[in-house]
Amino acid sequence: MAGHDALIFTPDDVDLSRSPLRRGVTEPTYVLGAFNPGLTRLPSGNLLLMVRVAEALSEPVIDGNVRAIRWTPAGYVLDAHPLTGVDMADPRQFELRDHAHRVLALTSLSWLLPVELNPDGTAVVAVHYDRAIEPAASYQDYGVEDARISRIGDSWYMTTCSVSAERHSTTLHTSANGLDYQLQGMILDHQNKDMLLFEGKVGDAFTALTRPLGECYFAYPEDSPWIGGPSINLATSPDALHWRPLPSPGIRARKGSTSAMKVGGGTPPVLTDAGWLTIYHGVERREKVGIYRSFWALLDRDDPGTVLRIEDQASLLEANPALTAPIAHQLYLPTPVVFSSGLVDAGDRYIVASGEADLACRITHLDKAIFA
Repeated sequence: MAGHDALIFTPDDVDLSRSPLRRGVTEPTYVLGAFNPGLTRLPSGNLLLMVRVAEALSEPVIDGNVRAIRWTPAGYVLDAHPLTGVDMADPRQFELRDHAHRVLALTSLSWLLPVELNPDGTAVVAVHYDRAIEPAASYQDYGVEDARISRIGDSWYMTTCSVSAERHSTTLHTSANGLDYQLQGMILDHQNKDMLLFEGKVGDAFTALTRPLGECYFAYPEDSPWIGGPSINLATSPDALHWRPLPSPGIRARKGSTSAMKVGGGTPPVLTDAGWLTIYHGVERREKVGIYRSFWALLDRDDPGTVLRIEDQASLLEANPALTAPIAHQLYLPTPVVFSSGLVDAGDRYIVASGEADLACRITHLDKAIFA
């Protein structure tokens, strides 16, 4: 069952004097969230969290305008949008009115901070500000978000979500040591929040879970067990750069599940004796954001488009208000959220990294017997 379960890194642990945004933003900022970390094990045996730091202006509204932070090759700048033309109902973003399409801007800009932990993930060993990952191209000018790290052979592959007015894309970084990453560029040129590379090839191909989003979905028949909406799909690649979707439908929202609003990827799949194990998130409709919980599924080792088992009734992890009680004054979401984002083997248990309340990083030890 669950053993160790605690927050390991919070907004107060970030030293903003070392933030990359200091190259241009001189006004006071604060950490809206330090959350949704990628997780991997380093050659030393220590763990690495790649923490998403969402940094926001302390006073976003001034002189009748709300301001967004944007990267440029020369540094960071502030863009003003008149309050009369925006909807600020969601604390994470604001929507520009009177556009033919839904157009958003963010209340923060995200960059990635490597945080090294001891081998069981119970203590911070080092925070590597010198290896932070920030926007580096115009397709990232509103931030780099939600790292997911997979070790495949002797290399580490990290997918991220890159945000800009140009596009909402998935980007790839690679590393030879798990700590120093190089940007390889875009690998999916459409909105896809949850691309996860399997930790190992299937046959001779790289394989990934994807979750493309859109404005329109089509209906299943009334007697179908499935509900139309975002789902977890699969894709393969010969080189991790060029991807082809598989026809298998993957993991879909199912009627009667607490995840019926939508589902999306969480942890990169790891190979077990029974197949590929992945933890994913499901969302229950509630208020603006919804309630996020973690569930799990087992995929066939040779044909991962075949779902061998799915546990989408009883959740594996739920948000734990007791963990965030000491920093409750920093909470900004109206509903409980846990977003599992990394999984490593630790002998008789798994170590799971999650984003708690879009605010902090949570480490949970789970007995492997749970997944039997």
